[in-house]
Amino acid sequence: MIKGEPVTSIQKDVFPNGLTVITEAMPVVRSISIGIWLRSGSRQENESENGISHFLEHMVFKGTKNRTAEEIARSADSIGGHLDAFTAKEYTSFSIKVLDEHLPRAFDVLSDLVKNPLFKPEHIAKESQVIREEIKMVEDTPDDLVHEIFSQSYWRGHALGRPILGTRETVSSFDRKSLSRYFRRHYSPSNILVTAAGHLEHARIVDLAMKEFGDLPSGPLRQDGARPVPHFQVSHRRKKNLEQVHILVGAPAYPQAHDKRFACYALNTMLGGGMSSRLFQNIREKRGLVYAVFSGLSTFRDVGCLGVYAGTGTSNARTVVALIMEEFRRLKSAPPGSEELQRAKDYLKGSMLLGLESTPSRMS
Repeated sequence: MIKGEPVTSIQKDVFPNGLTVITEAMPVVRSISIGIWLRSGSRQENESENGISHFLEHMVFKGTKNRTAEEIARSADSIGGHLDAFTAKEYTSFSIKVLDEHLPRAFDVLSDLVKNPLFKPEHIAKESQVIREEIKMVEDTPDDLVHEIFSQSYWRGHALGRPILGTRETVSSFDRKSLSRYFRRHYSPSNILVTAAGHLEHARIVDLAMKEFGDLPSGPLRQDGARPVPHFQVSHRRKKNLEQVHILVGAPAYPQAHDKRFACYALNTMLGGGMSSRLFQNIREKRGLVYAVFSGLSTFRDVGCLGVYAGTGTSNARTVVALIMEEFRRLKSAPPGSEELQRAKDYLKGSMLLGLESTPSRMS
């Protein structure tokens, strides 16, 4: 039995301009992971801007007022740091992991990225081509493409349904003016969260954040817009020269902060979260109809979705869909046994605790 203990090492400060700082001290490690999170994802974009959050994430590494792209890379490499960034539906993240002795320099590099990008036209043109190739890569990867098709259908008519990468048309339309305008709207203190975990002092992180962001105007707080409504339908796309049918079946789930979200985690684990899950055992192990079958949760601020993916041969597609639906009906009609439920709980606890051994996980 793992008993919960009060967490006293997590501290939070909110600046007058709206920027939030959250830290967790981990005295037994030597590293520090720092993250800057922005309320800037595909959900915050209008239709003509689709993909601009991801485009901006790429562009900040192409040069700032203080560093060229090569100098950004050298600044991280020279302190053994690992720079990372990604864009999601509801946010963009920039992070770095370094030894504690390199904290000031690491924070300076990370802050420079999100404060001072240049958006040079020649870099925009080159990155536009890179991202269009990235879009083609998704279109040529059926197990990625099926997730995009599902999102566009399930969240039809809402920004959550649009691809994070954007479309070839929208990406081609971005220029210095549109990027700068979007940057000013979203990269402001009221939309920024700074997180850090590792061998640190909270006051030190607050001082560094105040130095870099404290004198900036707060800017408007970006809103998520209307709550999306799921659409239930069957969508398909035919692609030639594929040996498999790629299937995704989804149903509503709880949002990120819902009181019942933990029950949803357990349900997902029992359904398709591991090798002992119902889907894996019944569809792959017992019948051999698939190589990959699993379920996963996509949770957002106000909605969520539980999805099941499977890849199978054309002749088995109807059977696999029927078996997936049978497992949904079983979960709805009868509660799981105590042994199965305990196994799911233990799996979740183990995965969480193992993940929390690293500073990047705790920073996130």
